[in-house]
Amino acid sequence: MDPALAAQMGETVAEKMLQYRRDKSGWKICREANGVSVSWRPSMEFPGNLYRGEGIVNGTPEKVWGCVKPLAGTLRDQWDENVSSFEIVESITDTLCVSRTATPSAAMKLISPRDFVDLVLVKKYEDGTLSSNAVNVEHPSCPPRPGYVRGFNHPCGCFCEPLPGEPDRTHLVTFFQTDLSGYLPRSVVDSFFPRSMAGFYTNLEKAVKKFYS
Repeated sequence: MDPALAAQMGETVAEKMLQYRRDKSGWKICREANGVSVSWRPSMEFPGNLYRGEGIVNGTPEKVWGCVKPLAGTLRDQWDENVSSFEIVESITDTLCVSRTATPSAAMKLISPRDFVDLVLVKKYEDGTLSSNAVNVEHPSCPPRPGYVRGFNHPCGCFCEPLPGEPDRTHLVTFFQTDLSGYLPRSVVDSFFPRSMAGFYTNLEKAVKKFYS
């Protein structure tokens, strides 16, 4: 992938992510449990929803990041029940890459296995926040594969934010904006994401404890 184009795309996605993070308007809470809140609003990118998850995870931002980072060496496919495999298709810089993520069947197999090819930019902000910023791309070495429906991630990612005075805890804000493709009933999609996002936080908490205790 052309490095200059990739860098420009990555920065554009990162700016959108910051806008999502700062914009408090229009969110409707659809799930709250165990200190985790999941809300949604209509997506401006495709005929679906933008979902936002927010919660506190026990663990330093570095430890939480080690479990969620979309880079080589991530632990994500070892604990996230919605990720069956993760691979780097092309490393462009230390903080910019193209990845392929495969997901297993879900929702009692109503959702068949998917795969996603994304451009991912990692950023670290002055306050110590670590962020991932991703969007779907096409890549010549990653055509559609048998057994998977190709899904498309619109601007999405997460922010691992330090908590002032609480160095061993992390404020994690996640954004999902995914077109699962295929012929799925809207009700299946709308019930899947809030449930899976809440489960993401629960499983992440366990993963941080398992891998870093």
